[in-house]
Amino acid sequence: MFGLMQDWPLLVHKIIDHAALYHGDREVVTRSVEGPIHRTNYREIRRRAARVSSALEKIGVDSGNRVATLGSNTWRHLESWYGIAGMGGVYHTLNPRLFADQIVYIANHAEDRVLFFDPTFTSLVGEIAPRLKTVTHFIAFADRAPQANFGHIVAYEDFIATGDENYIWKEFDEHSACGLCYTSGTTGNPKGVLYSHRSNVLHAFMACQPDAMGMRNADTVLPVAPMYHANAWAIAFLAPMTGAKLVMPGPKLDGASVYELLDGEKVTLTAAVPTVWLSLLHYLEETGKALPHLKRVLIGGSACPRTIIESFEMKYDVDVVHAWGMTEMSPLGTLGSLTAAVAELSQEEKIAHKMKQGHPLFGVEMKIVDDTDGELPRDGKAFGKLKVRGPAVAKGYFRGEGEHAFDREGWFDTGDVATLGADGYMTITDRAKDVIKSGGEWISSIEIENIAVGHKAVAEAAVIGISHPKWDERPLLIVMLKPGQTATKAEMLQFLEGKIAKWWMPDDVVFANEIPHTATGKIQKTVLRERYGGHRPLSG
Repeated sequence: MFGLMQDWPLLVHKIIDHAALYHGDREVVTRSVEGPIHRTNYREIRRRAARVSSALEKIGVDSGNRVATLGSNTWRHLESWYGIAGMGGVYHTLNPRLFADQIVYIANHAEDRVLFFDPTFTSLVGEIAPRLKTVTHFIAFADRAPQANFGHIVAYEDFIATGDENYIWKEFDEHSACGLCYTSGTTGNPKGVLYSHRSNVLHAFMACQPDAMGMRNADTVLPVAPMYHANAWAIAFLAPMTGAKLVMPGPKLDGASVYELLDGEKVTLTAAVPTVWLSLLHYLEETGKALPHLKRVLIGGSACPRTIIESFEMKYDVDVVHAWGMTEMSPLGTLGSLTAAVAELSQEEKIAHKMKQGHPLFGVEMKIVDDTDGELPRDGKAFGKLKVRGPAVAKGYFRGEGEHAFDREGWFDTGDVATLGADGYMTITDRAKDVIKSGGEWISSIEIENIAVGHKAVAEAAVIGISHPKWDERPLLIVMLKPGQTATKAEMLQFLEGKIAKWWMPDDVVFANEIPHTATGKIQKTVLRERYGGHRPLSG
């Protein structure tokens, strides 16, 4: 027997329809690429998105075709997303921080038909354009087309002027492809994660839960997390779904620029990776300014330095929610909102729990397994490979690549090593390829890094394993100091004493001028292993 309920397809463009109809006057504010603040609303976003759909059809884009975007978070970028999705196309976000060769590989692998881009990336597009095999149209997110010597560039405003604002969205199966985002490709070529309309809408419902992002109509939201980084963590869907005011930062993500929007637009909720918040906190420390409007800050990633959490919560009275996820998970997997039991603990114990990656959203299943794929206990002590599944988790990569990451039961191997507690909290101890195995036991590089970065002189820290004749591997601490600060090996090791097990203590400390990162802000430990893998402590 089946239920007698309507078969209402979960399509992304229904979100902007809802926003236009019920929250039409709610503002969408952007620091434009050109510089000035631009103001619009959801009604206008929806109207102009329909023009995008119509204009794309006129140049021959069809359902299922991939349309690339190379841009920062702006109102035009948002319009293009809904316009691409509304006519059955697949928005494909390109990461401008990648190397040109990587962008070319990804665009050709996706067989993109059209490329929307910020004018600031004109030279980059000019460099890659001759090598793009399937792109036939270049559209600049601008009033006027920039001067360039490649292809035929059309200004976005001229392009959508050819479209019909009364365009009627297409109806299709909710399992139809909607968005495409490639992994950062730390090993091998980047792999495509192909989101469906259904998965994006369900993920937005999941992320809206009170113990997840808990977004409300009364909120003003600043997604510093870029749209090319796994759907801006769903905020491009959540804000219009709830009717929250949306503030788009554009290309300027330095501490002063982010603060100007936080304060000027009275932002209540914001989201980004730790490096952005380190920059903001440094700016606040230098200027003595406060955060009177901000209530919650979402910090994404597998690790968040304790000093960031303590600064936001104890100095600026801002609630920190530590989040973890992956491109393959749309991206949210866990959030660190405090459970009822943890909320009764001391401030010190609460912060300790916020250092963990959090508890899973409804719709995300998790387990940890050993090397034989046997499930390990949820006791907060056992370490194992973390696997996940759910309606917003990928079941494979675009064009069938990387099949080894998915098993027959639908579990996706995240590549992380983690513990699962009886209280539901998940804690990542390392990436599987980064874990340090010393004397048959595992050492968490992430935990050592988080403690080391708490030293007042340290800007960033990384830990890798170096070979050892007796213990197989031992940890090496690599430190980048803040400008004008000094520290010694002895000082760093003394700072770690009592905070980690004695046998976890790094065998040596190296001071570096810079620590390399991937295009999504992750530390490139492969590069560090190449540089320092042969390092031997002076003491032998």
